Amino acid sequence: MNQPFKKVERLSRYSLIRKLFAEGSSFHLSPFRVTWLRMESDFSQHAQVMLSVPKHNIREAATRNLVRRRMRESYRLNKQILYEPLVKKQQKLLLCFTFTAKEILSFAEIQVKIILLLQRLIKENEKLTR
Repeated sequence: MNQPFKKVERLSRYSLIRKLFAEGSSFHLSPFRVTWLRMESDFSQHAQVMLSVPKHNIREAATRNLVRRRMRESYRLNKQILYEPLVKKQQKLLLCFTFTAKEILSFAEIQVKIILLLQRLIKENEKLTR
């Protein structure tokens, strides 16, 4: 099954990023911190995602890019976990996944954590809906 990670799925608009960090909720599930905000907006995707690997945790740019690529690929492969409930309820989310570990994790470890994050994100979103 073809599961692209298109440009419209990336959170890149400065005003939305500022709003996400100013008004959004967050939780920590090692080695990630997730900041999210439910939006009543007209952007076409049900979720827009930003991936971040801070320089103070991993100094080398090539290593940061490696971790970011692994995060992006694991999100791309598992995003349907998040999309199915959002499509049913006609909701839209802004997300930021921040990598907080100081060591590099394998793709398999990152993928397991991303799946857990997406499942927890669904639960957190349902709490706000009630």
